[in-house]
Formats: sequence, structure tokens, C-alpha cells
Amino acid sequence: MKKFLVVGLGNIGDKYANTRHNIGFKILDALAEKEALKFETKKLGDLTTYKFKGRTFILLKPNTYMNLSGKAVQYWLTKEKIPLENVLVITDDLNLPFGTLRLKTKGSDGGHNGLKDIQAKLNTTKYNRFRFGISDAFSKGRQVDYVLGEWSEDEIQKLPERLEKAIELIKSFGTAGVSNTMNTFNGK
Repeated sequence: MKKFLVVGLGNIGDKYANTRHNIGFKILDALAEKEALKFETKKLGDLTTYKFKGRTFILLKPNTYMNLSGKAVQYWLTKEKIPLENVLVITDDLNLPFGTLRLKTKGSDGGHNGLKDIQAKLNTTKYNRFRFGISDAFSKGRQVDYVLGEWSEDEIQKLPERLEKAIELIKSFGTAGVSNTMNTFNGK
């Protein structure tokens, strides 16, 4: 059975729960809710297992805070003996319009501290990352407030459909492969 580690990045605690920066947690929570899965707190994060079409997806929400996510990713990759090509890291992206999905097999951290830490711990930039666009609708010098801010009313209205698309992308990543998934979902 093929195993995948799907890591949703976010910050723990109620004050971060509905922030743009926590979209990784939000996507995994939506998948867990849809499939009636329960997260359990284990070493370095909250985990649940999702089985779909002969694949096992280990869903991880690190509890190390965003900027130290690499430790949790490295630990669970090693513990579950999952090859690096079967990891998918879900993160927010300011450079994409709201709700835009983009899957990449490698790349820079784009200034994202969670990705920076994962890259440092794994010692590579070659891991799959699923970026969810949160747009750059903030004024100069307000980036942190925007990223750690809550969704607008308009975004809240559009989120359910976007979360559904994100769930489809995760399933496709494990069943159709990264190239097919990129062709199907990127920019959608």
C-alpha cells in the first residue's frame, strides 16, 4: 500500500484558527470532516489517517508553530518510512489570487518561514508543495497583519468551494500522481 504524508501548515491556538496563514490546517480539517476522521495529538502534531483507493494518507498538522514545521515533517517522514516524493506540504501564498491552487515539485521558500524550516530540516528544496492563494490585498507594511488576519466576508463565502477543490487535489496527488495533478489543478 502506498503511503503519503500530507502536511497542512498553520499555527496552533484559537487566535490563529481562522487566519489566512492557517489554510493548511483548514484544508486538512475540511477533509477530515468530510470523511468523518478524527485527529489525535501525537508527537509534534495532530494526526489522522485517511485511506482512499488503496492509498494511505497520513494527515499532519504540526503543533510546533509554523516557523518550526520542519521538525514535525522530518520526524513523521522517517517514522512512517515515507519517501520524500510522497510528501505534500500545504501552505498559504500571498503571490497567488485568493483561492488559486498551485502544486509544485520543488522551488524556493518564497519568504515563507514554514517552508524555510522544512527546507532546512530536509536539506532539500525538492519536495511537493501545494500553495493556496490568499492574495496580496494589503497595504505596504501590513503583510503580517494581513496573513495573520481573519478571512473577509467575501472570502468566507467562497471558501467552501475552494476547500472542496483542495481536497480533490490531495486525492489526485495520491492516485493520479503529481504531474497529472499539476495539469488538472494548477491555476484553477
